[in-house]
Amino acid sequence: MQPEYDIVIVGSGLGGLLCGAILSREGYRVCILEKNRQLGGCLQTFARDKVLFDSGVHYLGGLSAGQTLHQIFKYIGLIDVLKLEQMDEAVFDRIVFLEDGREYDLAQGYDRFIDTLAAAFPGERENITRYCDKVKEVCSRFPMYNLRIADGFAEKGDVLEINTKTYIESVTANSRLREVLAGNNTLYAGEADKSPFYVHALITNSYIESSWKCINGGSQITKHLAHVIRANGGEIRNYTTVTRFVESEGRITHVDLSDGTIVTGKQFISNLHPQQTLAMTDSTVLRPVYRKRIANLENSISSFTLHLVMKKNSFPYYKHNYYIHAKDGVWGGIHCAEDQWPQTCCMFFSANTRSSEYAEGICVLTYMPLSEFDAWKDSFNTDAVPGDRGPGYEEFKAQKAERLISFIERWFPGIRDSIASWYTSTPLTYRDYIGTTDGSMYGVAKDYKDPFSTFISPSTRIKNLGLTGQNLMLHGILGVSISALSTCGIFTDLEKLVEKIKHA
Repeated sequence: MQPEYDIVIVGSGLGGLLCGAILSREGYRVCILEKNRQLGGCLQTFARDKVLFDSGVHYLGGLSAGQTLHQIFKYIGLIDVLKLEQMDEAVFDRIVFLEDGREYDLAQGYDRFIDTLAAAFPGERENITRYCDKVKEVCSRFPMYNLRIADGFAEKGDVLEINTKTYIESVTANSRLREVLAGNNTLYAGEADKSPFYVHALITNSYIESSWKCINGGSQITKHLAHVIRANGGEIRNYTTVTRFVESEGRITHVDLSDGTIVTGKQFISNLHPQQTLAMTDSTVLRPVYRKRIANLENSISSFTLHLVMKKNSFPYYKHNYYIHAKDGVWGGIHCAEDQWPQTCCMFFSANTRSSEYAEGICVLTYMPLSEFDAWKDSFNTDAVPGDRGPGYEEFKAQKAERLISFIERWFPGIRDSIASWYTSTPLTYRDYIGTTDGSMYGVAKDYKDPFSTFISPSTRIKNLGLTGQNLMLHGILGVSISALSTCGIFTDLEKLVEKIKHA
């Protein structure tokens, strides 16, 4: 069977698209297969009442000149075409506590970050500085995060088993400062007895370095990556569902499609969750112990998101995000009792070219497990495969939306009067559109108690099958971009590629 493509990539999330763009630039003929109409995974955008909303990517870190994501985007040709807005340097995230009506600002740049928090917490400057030094030290242990080639585990081994909450508590005795330093932990679905400090550090550092928003949505990243792939002779097929990776003599020969056809290739990359990839791959090359480890991995919690269309010129546009917490919401909000929901939420203001003074769209996100929607777990609904979950589903969503609006109204009295209309995304929405089994926000949940079990290598024992995406090392735009580089290193000279990126 003559291979049709050099590299076949299943899934068009950022990991798949970035691998496709990089490898097509390196001379490979690439084909990307996507089951949905819209490409991009969490980069997807959608419009409601002529207002554009992001489905998952609300802001980006590390995009200033010379920083890691900037260099990756520069190499692939994104920096010069993206419409970007740097967030307020004095505050990119505002941490709010409803119990005492106080708010605290996280600022861009380490000196400004320290000065701002030290002003809010007199006498704590030394402790805040010590915390920042630890964040930077941990980040320095991850070579690819810093565009270096090295034996990563040798460098980072002794920082993987640090717990986020425990470390922050060791830095300061001030309970409110502890909560502020962890106040945006929705970025990684922070769990008190699980989340490793390295995850906190890698994510926090990128936003302290620099914080940005995509003007008119993150789907422009998808659009330009797709353009790069096609310009280099690649092909992208949507409405194309892969049902099986077919292996023979230790190599994938082709993938089966739901319409009964096949796609052949020399090399294959799966941008699907590793659990899904293994379920679709019948091969004795993949050892039972590996299958068991992957099958037993826990995913992070899902979310409920409220998309608010605001009345014209009725509510201010902020160049920062809000993280709003009820009492104990910082660590307790992720698993709060149903009658106390929500205890925490974050608010992201959509940036657009029409108005920089007033908000047109606001996304309000909070935690919610898929189990809340067990009554509709057998339903399915996307634009590619439309389905109707019924009036009960709509009523349930409306109840949750009202409670979430009432929650944010505790900080923004009267915001309800500024809302023209609202729409929701539930764990089922994320499950169906993103393609995870449980609508997980960030894929595999990292655990400081067993860190090595949650590191997934981009290479597999099937010689020509690689993995990519948020489940490998770290989620988010920067985390997935770094993972994509590691995946590309299976098929091309990683050292030369990293040098090209560093000097882009």
